[in-house]
Amino acid sequence: MEISLSEKVLRNPKKLLFNRWITQLAVSIFSGMALFAAFPPYSYSYLVWIGMAPFLLFLVGRKPFAAFLLSWIWGCTFFLGIFTWILNVVNYTYLHHAILIVYLGAYFAVFGLIFNIAARSRGMLSASVAAPFIWIALEYMRSNLSFMALPWGLLAHSQHQNHLIIQIAAIAGTHGVSMLIVAANVGLAMMIGCWMFRLNLLKETKLPKLTRKTTITFSAAVVALLIMSIAYGYSVISRPIEGRRIKVAVVQGNIEQWQKWDKKFAPLIMRTYKDLTLAAALDTPDFIIWPETATPKAINTDQQLFKEIREVAELAGTYLLLGSSQVYKFKKNDPKSAKVKNSAYLVPPDPQLKLNQRYDKILLFPFGEYLPYKKTIPWDYISVPDVGNYIRGKELVIFKLSDFQFSVTICWENLFSDFVRQFVKAGAQFIVNMTNEAWFGPSGAPYQFVSMNVFRAVENRVFVIRCTNTGISCFIDPNGRILNSVKDDNGKEVFIRGTASSEIVANNSSTLYTQFGDWLAWISVLLSVSFLLFSIAKRKTRHLSDANIS
Repeated sequence: MEISLSEKVLRNPKKLLFNRWITQLAVSIFSGMALFAAFPPYSYSYLVWIGMAPFLLFLVGRKPFAAFLLSWIWGCTFFLGIFTWILNVVNYTYLHHAILIVYLGAYFAVFGLIFNIAARSRGMLSASVAAPFIWIALEYMRSNLSFMALPWGLLAHSQHQNHLIIQIAAIAGTHGVSMLIVAANVGLAMMIGCWMFRLNLLKETKLPKLTRKTTITFSAAVVALLIMSIAYGYSVISRPIEGRRIKVAVVQGNIEQWQKWDKKFAPLIMRTYKDLTLAAALDTPDFIIWPETATPKAINTDQQLFKEIREVAELAGTYLLLGSSQVYKFKKNDPKSAKVKNSAYLVPPDPQLKLNQRYDKILLFPFGEYLPYKKTIPWDYISVPDVGNYIRGKELVIFKLSDFQFSVTICWENLFSDFVRQFVKAGAQFIVNMTNEAWFGPSGAPYQFVSMNVFRAVENRVFVIRCTNTGISCFIDPNGRILNSVKDDNGKEVFIRGTASSEIVANNSSTLYTQFGDWLAWISVLLSVSFLLFSIAKRKTRHLSDANIS
């Protein structure tokens, strides 16, 4: 008598369990890969609208622990794809990378667990309605959790080139776009699940039953939201951008990271920036921008260097906005007391004018510019290398030039949406982001940086100007469109030397997001906590009822 393949598998439960786990791992990893492929440098942005759906449908039929673990693998796969470039950083080890990926993946794990519990206790429709709010609550937490805050790889960032959809960020912030994406994936998961139920393909699973009516209702609501968002986006980008027009130039020096602090390269660095600045001055800009820590030394301690920069500004006949570390000493003749601020200076072309406009970086980079809670947390156990001895700035600064004003963010400060909006709310008419991305080598990092800067422009309806050491230096309009960038004859934007100029608009903007910030995220946090508590309570009540019946 011939035994079928299915009977052979059933007679070997260990093999059946192994095959089941292999399938589950494959689904988790595939979904994670689909998501990170939507982000730069791959930029298959459409994948983010469908990449979550199969996994969500697959997830609700699992037990809570399995859902938690598989979602963690899903998240780790996503962040491994997003952060491949960070391995180029000197002294960053595989141990550090593992800690980072496991930590970030945990946010996906929590989402998967809550979604699973909600679907099992309250039904698929309730879980589907709650899912976008749960996701946004976790995105917001990840973006603002003390020194562990890292608003990188938010789902919305994959849509930075989809100018119609992202305009709602001016109302609901970046998280609003992420919410639409999650809602679309949940709606697709419901439609697939409903179709599979009708074909009896899910008859033996523990998946909550999906009715045709609830599926159509939810999907129709999602489609209506998408249509309204696109219509709003079209109405916004079809309007002209009005305000005071000025011309700005950016200088991209392309200085290797290992050369920046080597004193023997100081003359080369200054000669490079001088030549590029004078070339940019031929276009008669209102001011010229250099990148973060562009000068080889601190200009507040090296008088000869400061004099040289003054001369460059005078020759160019315009203001220079540049990045330079600023050395502070708290005790005389004590070199250990010397600390540094990462600063932006506005240098006037007239040597008679005082240098009195400066911004000191407020949001320092943890484990790079400072070591958080170094007296409390034993970082030595994970081999944290020596970090910078920087101190943070204390105030938001509005730079003023003739009849317009602006603010500067340094390096990763422009990742934090609530931080940037405070500058605009205080009166900044556009934002300059100066940064140095030479650390990351030729990788996807600068493209991901740009994708996030696009949202700062849209959220506040202001121009954002990026000036970087190695690229991408560019001009982003209030609708998130990149107008111009530093590039060579072949169109290459990264690790090249050059300048670019563009006419921008200095306008007094006041969007709903600028005024009220992450209101949607706060609502999502409150709803998610309430929904989770109700789901747990209902689950316990059901268990008690079952126990009494038995």
